[in-house]
Amino acid sequence: MHDADRGAAAAARPLVFPVAAPPLGRWTRLAFGLGAIAPGVAAGGFEFFLLIYYSQVVGLDARLVGLAILIALICDAISDPIVGYWSDNFRSRWGRRHPMMYASAIPVALSFFLLWSPPQEGASQSVLFWYLLVLAVTVRTALTFYRTPSSALTPELTADYGERTSLISLRYFLGWTGGNALSVWMFFILFPRSKTPEIADGRFNPEAYLTYGTVAAVVILLSILIGSIGVHSRIPYLTPAPPKRRVTFRLIFGELLETLSNRSFLALFAGAMLFGIAAGLSSGMSLYFFIYFWGFSEIETGMLFLGTFVAALIGFVLAPIASRRMGKKRGAIIVGLVAFLGAPLPIVLRLAGLLPPNDDPFVFWFVLVAQIIDVGLIICFQILFSAMLADLVEDSEVTTGRRSEGVFNAAETFVDKSVRGLGVMAASAVLTLAALPTGAKVEEVSADTLWWMGALYVPLVLALWLSMIAVIARYQIDEAKHAENLRQLGR
Repeated sequence: MHDADRGAAAAARPLVFPVAAPPLGRWTRLAFGLGAIAPGVAAGGFEFFLLIYYSQVVGLDARLVGLAILIALICDAISDPIVGYWSDNFRSRWGRRHPMMYASAIPVALSFFLLWSPPQEGASQSVLFWYLLVLAVTVRTALTFYRTPSSALTPELTADYGERTSLISLRYFLGWTGGNALSVWMFFILFPRSKTPEIADGRFNPEAYLTYGTVAAVVILLSILIGSIGVHSRIPYLTPAPPKRRVTFRLIFGELLETLSNRSFLALFAGAMLFGIAAGLSSGMSLYFFIYFWGFSEIETGMLFLGTFVAALIGFVLAPIASRRMGKKRGAIIVGLVAFLGAPLPIVLRLAGLLPPNDDPFVFWFVLVAQIIDVGLIICFQILFSAMLADLVEDSEVTTGRRSEGVFNAAETFVDKSVRGLGVMAASAVLTLAALPTGAKVEEVSADTLWWMGALYVPLVLALWLSMIAVIARYQIDEAKHAENLRQLGR
C-alpha cells in the first residue's frame, strides 16, 4: 500500500489519545523492569530444571517429559493471540492491560509451586505425565495473562525510537538477572546443602526442587505485583480501548489477519519460530552438557549461572549502542551472527580433540568466559529483536488505524511457545539417539555417548540459528521509517 493510502486508512479510523504523558520516572522504569523477573524465573524453571528434574530425579521417561512440555507450550500458545487481542480491546477503569495483569498473580505463583511437588511414592508414569502436563499448562496460560499485556505496554510507555531500546534493555537485564539469581542460589547454596548420605549429589535430591518451587513462587508473585502497581499511575496516559462495537468471530479473524499481514512482522514471525526451536534445544541440553559432557560440579555450574549477571550487563549496555550506531536490524544481524557462530565453539573444540581433559582447570575457565560473551551477545540480540517488534505498532497503525500492541506481542510469544517445545523434543531426541541412560550418574556415561551428544547437537542448533538470521534480514523498518510513521499519525 502506498504511503498516501496508508495515511488515508489511518485517518478513516482515528484513535482518540489521552493528554500528553509526562516523561517516565525512574521508579516507573525500575518497576516495569522488575516486572520481567516473573517470566524470567518461570522461563528458567522450564528451560533449565524441568526436563532434568522430572526425567533424572522423579523418574519420568524423558520422552514423556518432552511431550508434556510440548503439549503445554502449544496449549499456552493458543491462549496468546486470544489474550493479546482481548487486551487490545478490553475496557475498564484501569485501562486495557492492568486487570489481566493483577488477576494473573496468584494463579501463576500457586501453580508454579505445585509443579515442583509431584506425587512420587508409587506414582505411575501415567500419573506423573498427567500431573506435569496439567500444571505446566496452568502455569504457562496464567503467565500469559501477565506477560502479554505487560510486554504490550512498552510501545505505549514511549514512542521514541531509542528510548524503546533502552527501556527494553532494562527489562531484559532485570529479567535475566532476577531469573538467574535463583539458578545461582540453587547451585551455590541449595544443591550443596541438599547432599545426604543416600544422595551424594544435591542436584538429584527432590527436596531441593521443592524448596526451589516455594522460593520461586514467592518471587514470581512479588514481581507481578510490583510490575503492575509500578506502572499503574500511567493508566491515564495509555492508549484507550477502541469504541464499543459488535464483535464477531469474522471481525476478530479479519482484524487479526489484517494486522499480522505486515511484511516486517512476517519476517520477525519466521525468525521467532526458528529462534524458539533453537532456544528450546539449547536450554534443554544445557544442564546435560554442564553435568555430563563437561563434568562440572555444582559450584562450577553455579559459577556459569553467576556469569549470566555479567552477560546480562553486556547485553544491557551493548544493545542501545548497537541501536544508535547500526540501527536495530543491522545491529541484530551482526551481533546475532557473532553470537550464534560462537555458541557451540567449546563443544566443537572438544569433539575435535583440541581441548585438554575435563579435569584441567583451563576447560572450566574457557567455557565460562566463552559463555559469558556469547550469552551477553544473545541478550543484546533479543533486546534489539524486541525493539524491532515494538516499532511495528505504528507501522501497522498507519495501515489499519488500530493500535495492536497486544496482538503483535502475543503473536511473537505464540510462535515462540508453540515451537519451543519442538526444541525440547529435539533435545530429548538427541539424548535418546546418544543413548544417555535415565538417572545415570556422571561416571556411568560412556565417552561414546558424550561424543554423540555434541555431534548431534552442534549442526542442528547452528542450522536453526543461521536460518533465523537470514529471515529477519527482510525486516524493513529503520529509524527514518519509524519517524515517517509517527509524522503520518500526527505524533
